[in-house]
Amino acid sequence: MPEQTPDESISPAGAGGVMDLALEEGATLEKTPGGPEGTGPAEKPRSLWSDAWRDLRRNPVFIISALIILFLVIISIWPSLIADQDPLNCDLAKAQQGSQPGHPFGFDGQGCDVYTRTVYGARNSVTVGVCSTLGVTLLGGVLGALAGFFGGWWDSILSRLTDVFFGIPVVLGGLVFLSVVTSSTVWPVIGFIVLLGWPQIARIARGSVITAKQNDYVQAARALGASNSRMMLRHITPNAIAPVIVVATIALGTYISLEATLSFLGVGLKPPAVSWGIDISAASQYIRNAPHMLLWPAGALAVTVLAFIMLGDAVRDALDPKLR
Repeated sequence: MPEQTPDESISPAGAGGVMDLALEEGATLEKTPGGPEGTGPAEKPRSLWSDAWRDLRRNPVFIISALIILFLVIISIWPSLIADQDPLNCDLAKAQQGSQPGHPFGFDGQGCDVYTRTVYGARNSVTVGVCSTLGVTLLGGVLGALAGFFGGWWDSILSRLTDVFFGIPVVLGGLVFLSVVTSSTVWPVIGFIVLLGWPQIARIARGSVITAKQNDYVQAARALGASNSRMMLRHITPNAIAPVIVVATIALGTYISLEATLSFLGVGLKPPAVSWGIDISAASQYIRNAPHMLLWPAGALAVTVLAFIMLGDAVRDALDPKLR
């Protein structure tokens, strides 16, 4: 068999052709963004929070509720921006009168401007809702997370304690607890709500932590010798806090309505404090003769509670992977 020379052994489809083809493909990949399919540059995988924020920005329910809440927060901090009168400046000669120039909502039974009192009433309601939610989330979240992570006797004690608090009717507990308080500030009401509201968040946090600590990445961190505090703060909490945020956001509106209920019954905020619940209670006996006294504070309360509930629903839909 004749001996082949090196030039004859390398055909166009041989090694040189393969090398040229590889070079051409490499150049094509460099020109094509994102790889051979041309699907765009490779992106870093988005987290749950980035996906949730992207969905929230596209959700009209979230946008509308967020704008309403932003407006309420602004007038709570600076009510004089849209109300230049004193909510405690009353004129009995104008009691129960309807809308007048400069007084679009009319006057209440004491001759106070209903518009001004409605605007200033947002401050106490929003303060109670926000501070109560922060206190409930902090106390219940920490206790529930510790119970879910360590388990054992700590979990058993917390479970039985939450059962006891769940058995206390909220309104009845408020009548008993707040009836002995003489302060007209919001802090006794906030303290009562935190006292009876933390068990719900604690149970949510406990179940979420129990689910998160069974994941493979937590077991791997434990096998690598990570401390309990590191596993709790770096691996479990970021992945278990979403349900707590959802429940707390929805509960914020509930706490505002609870404050109004307790103030309506006379055990929540007390005069001279300005509150929607106080105004609704005072206007209830004049509903036939002067319905405007009840309409505006009740409408403001309803819109506020609805805005927070809508916000909570939007956050829930964005943070729940099952609804994607």
